[in-house]
Amino acid sequence: MGEAQRFFLTTPIYYVNDKPHIGHAYTGIAADVLARWKRMAGYDVLFLTGTDEHGQKVEKAAQAAGEDPQAFTDRVSQAFRDLAKLDGLSNDDFIRTTEERHKKACAALWQRLVEKGQIYLGHYEGWYAVRDEAFYGPDEIEERDGQRYAIASGAPVEWTQEPSYFFRLSEWGGKLLEFYEAHPEFIAPNPRRNEVLSFVKAGLQDLSISRTSFTWGVPVPGDEKHVMYVWLDALTNYLTAAGYPGEAPWWPADVHFVGKDILRFHAIYWPAFLMAADLPPPKRVFAHGWWTNEGRKISKSLGNVIDPVALVEEFALDPMRYFLLREVPFGNDGDFSRKALISRLNNELANDLGNLAQRTLSMIQRNCDGRLPPLSPPTEDDRELLEAMGSLPDSVGEALDRQAFHEALERIWVVVRLGNAWIDAQKPWSLKKTDPERMGAVLRNLHTTLRMLATVLLPFMPDTMGALLDQLGVGEGERTLSTLKALPEGTVLPPPTPLFRKIEVEA
Repeated sequence: MGEAQRFFLTTPIYYVNDKPHIGHAYTGIAADVLARWKRMAGYDVLFLTGTDEHGQKVEKAAQAAGEDPQAFTDRVSQAFRDLAKLDGLSNDDFIRTTEERHKKACAALWQRLVEKGQIYLGHYEGWYAVRDEAFYGPDEIEERDGQRYAIASGAPVEWTQEPSYFFRLSEWGGKLLEFYEAHPEFIAPNPRRNEVLSFVKAGLQDLSISRTSFTWGVPVPGDEKHVMYVWLDALTNYLTAAGYPGEAPWWPADVHFVGKDILRFHAIYWPAFLMAADLPPPKRVFAHGWWTNEGRKISKSLGNVIDPVALVEEFALDPMRYFLLREVPFGNDGDFSRKALISRLNNELANDLGNLAQRTLSMIQRNCDGRLPPLSPPTEDDRELLEAMGSLPDSVGEALDRQAFHEALERIWVVVRLGNAWIDAQKPWSLKKTDPERMGAVLRNLHTTLRMLATVLLPFMPDTMGALLDQLGVGEGERTLSTLKALPEGTVLPPPTPLFRKIEVEA
């Protein structure tokens, strides 16, 4: 048997100046679903997440907390590690940019860029937003109440003057446009791609990639008065985890998941750094949207930040994971609403899927002594359900390869609804006396359908679908896309238990 195909996917590394929120959970859960799917499909997967721990913003946050920067980042980084565990992430690596392996990778990339003539020493003057760790041009700034702000993010900017090393980004505009043209799948979704194209076509300026006004960062090799610009440092994390500066067998990444606010860094600066170092760019950067809360922008000042820990405590993990990827197309902005979450949980999860499983498995317990009925040749009545069910792996996989999580779930729910309509049409409860053999065939087809549904939903709701597969008698080693062979007739099934807890809604 040949070596499994590799698949490397990443979340952004999260900035440790504050505690985690729903946006961090959203990106991580989306990446986790794809990682779990690819493993089920037989890929050798590297799923990376982690924390971005350097820069002026972190240094200031540590000072405000009265802590040493390393102690501060140790504490806050652990909160993101805890969130990954709470959200059920199956990440294979958790990188911190304060690790020695990462500092070595940054130094190696810097030296490579120097050797290629891509870095020179100059002097920086311009507008800098500490909150974004980003430089802005005059046309990207607006003034309000005597203070200047970045138009894109609303972050306050300050005029900065200091010696700086520069990366020759201005040389890479044409090459980037050629790359985007040759690889239309590189930036998704399409509106984000158009934004990047527009920005690059407007002309790129050389990029300041070092700072001297603070010290919390990776020292520049050979000139330790400078620390590396936090984005050069941060982006290199993906290379570090892939094995750079060694052989790096995992590079290039198959997909970077990012929020739309950091797309420019990933879709312009990052491929330019890599191409300048003679390294291949990642294959895809997918920028998802932002969440509002009950129609209002989320902000600390409004007190409406959505805490993923509280959501899990109230609704359980899997309904939250399902809701976040079901409610809006991944890539669009979405509005978080308790009412919508409760509706999805009660109607789609508990009523549609939960009841289909409960009815089917309860009838097998009562009417078949809790044992799996035999397989029977399909009739015309069976064909629609079985064909729709059988096409799910390819259909769901195609949607997930486009990061169209909501489409994947809708394709699954077509079969869930079909299963409910089919059980009502076939009426196995009334076949016990009139045609017990047909009753067994109907229940066996429903069991087969539930097994397929539980398998393709396993990446989305690992705990609950794992419990359903237990109830269906499917062993731990039979839960991949290549192990969907029929279970033996007479397999003993445990008594079913409800999968989802409905939420009572006050009138």
